[in-house]
Amino acid sequence: MNGYRDLRVALLGGGSVGSQVARLLLEQSDELAARIGARLQLTGIAVRDIHAKRDVDLPRELLTTDAERLVLGADIVVELMGGIEPARSLILRAIEGGADVITANKALIAAHGPELAEAAEQVGAQLSYEAAVAGAIPIIRPLRESLAGDHVTRVMGIVNGSTNYILDRMDRFGDSAEEAMRVASDLGYLEADPTLDVEGYDAAQKATILASIAFHTEVPVDTVHREGITSVTQAQIEAAARAGYVIKLLAIAERLTDSNGVEGVSARVYPALISREHPLAAVHGGKNAVFVEAEAAGELMFYGAGAGGTETASAVLGDLVTAARRHVAGGPGIPGSSHAALPILPIGEVFTRYQIMLQVKDEPGVLAKIAGLLSTHGVSAASVEQSVPDGEDAEQATLVIGTHTARESQLAATVQALRNNDAVAEVTSVLRLEGNS
Repeated sequence: MNGYRDLRVALLGGGSVGSQVARLLLEQSDELAARIGARLQLTGIAVRDIHAKRDVDLPRELLTTDAERLVLGADIVVELMGGIEPARSLILRAIEGGADVITANKALIAAHGPELAEAAEQVGAQLSYEAAVAGAIPIIRPLRESLAGDHVTRVMGIVNGSTNYILDRMDRFGDSAEEAMRVASDLGYLEADPTLDVEGYDAAQKATILASIAFHTEVPVDTVHREGITSVTQAQIEAAARAGYVIKLLAIAERLTDSNGVEGVSARVYPALISREHPLAAVHGGKNAVFVEAEAAGELMFYGAGAGGTETASAVLGDLVTAARRHVAGGPGIPGSSHAALPILPIGEVFTRYQIMLQVKDEPGVLAKIAGLLSTHGVSAASVEQSVPDGEDAEQATLVIGTHTARESQLAATVQALRNNDAVAEVTSVLRLEGNS
């Protein structure tokens, strides 16, 4: 055995990711031992049903339903069960026993990350969760370590592959929203409860994690402004394409200065227009990408598979090797950076741009009325396009107004005023424009 010591690894969860992690640990045992300087001994795999069919043929003797017993005496616990409980209680029990913990549980980290991190810091254990955001893409470690000495100003990304797949089909193949969702569901892209994806809950959990790390501030998930993609129509997709844009569900976290001059943090999720020249516009199918802006490093982009058993297992193994090396070298786990405790700013303080599509009366003076209304709310138009249906009897025209950057509160008030104006028959579409390219 080349004189390697053993490190006991307990695996909680034998689903698509857990099975792949177990397979890699068993198949690559010698190679991993050579990298680490210690052998990773998989002591057991906690599952709900020992007899359930799995993606990987796992050794029967490793399967157990007694997760609590399995974590006792483990050096490293890998939690891939999902959900809040019993995952939270098992992780706390593992940490209390001095074990390092690796998890891919985004919901748990979003809801209880600070609690778990504090528990780990108190005993000198390491809590790692690279796989909780964007699957195989390394983004947690770069934000937490590589950019720890920089001043990150903005993180913007596509962090839900299911919604990206749906919007991409609508854009590239002309699918309706219903058809794109059906295909995504048939291919297994959507969660068992699709609202977690299409209503933006999954992306909001990931936005919480990214914002908390990037800005050294606790950002509770219930402070994340969230909008899903269920209101996005094929007509909006086509209008975006004609204007040189694509619609993506974006998770955005950034530093802002509010109207009182106070610096804070905003985290939000919504469908937005982004120029086809922007790198994120080229993210197709179920892929993920995260675009980071920092004062010294400039613009960075991380791209790759955001889900999948083998892909996510790669991120888990990366955390596992790092934790194992720490055990070999000795010393406490590396805690997260101290909290800056920046205030969480509401969506109204965000600076953005709007594209507003509306039906108006086709009569003299309408454009002047609308221009005056925008001016009243401190919003200026960057572009105005007008089209009138064929036929001399047309009574309405379509206006598409692109605004200059303004505070969200001003832009939202402008849209409400447009809805209330007697010259406007209907506001048919409101989308934000993000990205500088």
